[in-house]
Amino acid sequence: MPSSPRLDPRLHAPLASLPDRRSLLRWVPALTLPGWLPSALAQGSSSSAPAPGSVLRVGADQTVKTLAAAASQAKPGMTVEVQAGDYVGDVAVWPQDDLTLRAAGGRVRMLAQGAHAQGKGIFVTVGKRMTIEGFDFIGARVPDRNGAGIRLERGSLTLRDCRFEDNENGLLAGNDPSIELRIESCEFGAIAPGQGRTHTCYVGGIGRLTVIGSWFHQGASGHLLKTRAAVNHIFYNRLTDETGRASFELEFPNGGLALVMGNVIQQSASTENFHLIAYGSEGLSNRRNELHLINNTLIDRRPQGGVYLRMSQPAQKLRLINNLLHGKHELPAGPDREQHHNYFVELDAFVDPDRYDFRLRPGSPLAGRAVDPGAVDGQSLKPVMQYRHPCGLQEVPAGTAYSPGAFQA
Repeated sequence: MPSSPRLDPRLHAPLASLPDRRSLLRWVPALTLPGWLPSALAQGSSSSAPAPGSVLRVGADQTVKTLAAAASQAKPGMTVEVQAGDYVGDVAVWPQDDLTLRAAGGRVRMLAQGAHAQGKGIFVTVGKRMTIEGFDFIGARVPDRNGAGIRLERGSLTLRDCRFEDNENGLLAGNDPSIELRIESCEFGAIAPGQGRTHTCYVGGIGRLTVIGSWFHQGASGHLLKTRAAVNHIFYNRLTDETGRASFELEFPNGGLALVMGNVIQQSASTENFHLIAYGSEGLSNRRNELHLINNTLIDRRPQGGVYLRMSQPAQKLRLINNLLHGKHELPAGPDREQHHNYFVELDAFVDPDRYDFRLRPGSPLAGRAVDPGAVDGQSLKPVMQYRHPCGLQEVPAGTAYSPGAFQA
């Protein structure tokens, strides 16, 4: 007999009925604003498209059987097509430009089991315009306890439909301002408790970070997402510590331009810090320092109550508009901020908060009570998508009443 569909314990819908994580790409091309084109189109370079025959196949049934071997043989512009399965202790450094690593026939599971590249992690990437799709990075441990599933040292990287679990850090990106990192439809968590630096994703002082349709969860002491990037687009994600004990859910320690739109951000009852979001906690080192917190749903489950936003340094611009907040009814105003159309709600305002379904109930009096927040650098901050679990996007139907919070439909 066929097996029953596997149920996500946090949602009612079977996983099999939800869109594949890669279905995210169906929606991204419809967005025509700057920064939203898929990686291959945005590059605008023929070098990113492999020439006919430039596919390197890897797997137990292939001549090249390991990722380590592929890393030594791959040429710039190639696609490395990797047969689904477990690759144990198979670590690698990737210096090539315009390289695509793609899983074929299912998930590619990179199981560290004590191995590491350069004492840094499972993969170390230094090439420009690299893309990795359909990989799981599991169990990174290194001597200095700062092991990562991926260590982005230089160049640029797009991650699509990737998963990070049981690592000392999920992903670590360096401090080179020429680096760009794009994360689409990926999962970060659970982190290895007590094993290392324990950030699910830690981005250094790079040029640009874009995170779309991704899920960060189950932290342990470190932050769910920490970024020092000069420009940050954090759109339509779920950052929910759930039963974890993360510190901040989202931190911009050095400020920068931060567009934070359409996210569910939840602090657990066992958190190790009473702030959900922090900005400028280590000083503002970027030229432009603006925080735009638009159409997010902020859930504080800390029994004593917490603080939604910690501003250690005054930003050049601070805007909080169309957010839903559960927890303490405290959101201090001030002359340094544009702050309006934010609403405090109880948990019964949501469809099923115990299963992390933070859509407003049908017939909510808050429906239609959001206002257009305008645009920043040509990027509209009125949501046209919303997060769909696990790790995906759902288009907001035309004519939907514009409401506060992360979910419109």
